[in-house]
Amino acid sequence: MTTFKAIRIDKADTGTRAAYADFDESELMEGDVTVAVSHSTVNYKDGLAITCKSPVVRRFPMIPGIDFAGTVEASSNPNYKPGDQVILNGWGLGETHLGGYAKKARVKGDWLVALPKGLSAAEAMAIGTAGYTAMLAVLALERHGLTRDRGPAIVTGAAGGVGSVAIALLSKLGWQVIASTGRAEEAPYLKELGAAEIIDRGELSGPGRPLGKERWAAGVDSVGSHTLANLLTQTKYGGAIAACGLAQGMDLPASVAPFILRGVSLLGIDSVMCPQVLRRQAWERLARDLDRDKLKRITRTIPFDRVIDTAGEILAGKIRGRVVVEIG
Repeated sequence: MTTFKAIRIDKADTGTRAAYADFDESELMEGDVTVAVSHSTVNYKDGLAITCKSPVVRRFPMIPGIDFAGTVEASSNPNYKPGDQVILNGWGLGETHLGGYAKKARVKGDWLVALPKGLSAAEAMAIGTAGYTAMLAVLALERHGLTRDRGPAIVTGAAGGVGSVAIALLSKLGWQVIASTGRAEEAPYLKELGAAEIIDRGELSGPGRPLGKERWAAGVDSVGSHTLANLLTQTKYGGAIAACGLAQGMDLPASVAPFILRGVSLLGIDSVMCPQVLRRQAWERLARDLDRDKLKRITRTIPFDRVIDTAGEILAGKIRGRVVVEIG
């Protein structure tokens, strides 16, 4: 068996710690496809796992990293053969199954998605779980019947990974996008992505009234807590908010008023266990609808040895857009 470089999280009496290490291939978990990983990315959940700020990891030792892209090295799965390019998001990767911050991964072929035509592995990881989640949110709003003629769409956590991709997607689809951010200096960046209006997150982050003035028809929220509650109170009749994050908190201090007086809907977005049919649809739409020039603007690339440092930066709110990790 061979060894390869990985980030390894171990639990000891003194606490949990992430470090770069040599990992033996014999320690990889069961799976019918082995992938040579070329790229990964840094998401908020990866930051939580590496810094041990939240109990994301549920098995030790663990290789974190909830995303990867790479090339099939060996396969007993009939859907994949050596040389195929694949991507993986979720399915417990980096939480219960050894993840993407390593030069090799062994996983279930049923978890994989073929790299869409026209996308490189690096572009797929520039999108990553954050961008894929943003696309799932847009699809949910579309299934709800919402269209741009109903009014604006709001995006919270606008300068983050989910927010940046959501703005780029919605603006290309013709929506007037309102971006909520706590970083006023990012206004030019958000307008480049397609935001028509910027509001300070302070307008939404405190306790609010049961019902407010109707301001938007749709929204993508990665913040939760009071922010999500305030989004709902200011959503137009028959509108909906797609909720996919908890940067402010897991609580929802809300009233039933928006639901029973305005017919507002709250759409839950889960990227981890999302069915394959919807995953493939999301990736096909991303390959078609996401402006590649905008994707370049929101992305920076780091070497593998910068991941642990970057994990702390993403939790501190210092990361704008997306971070691609060159693994291979």
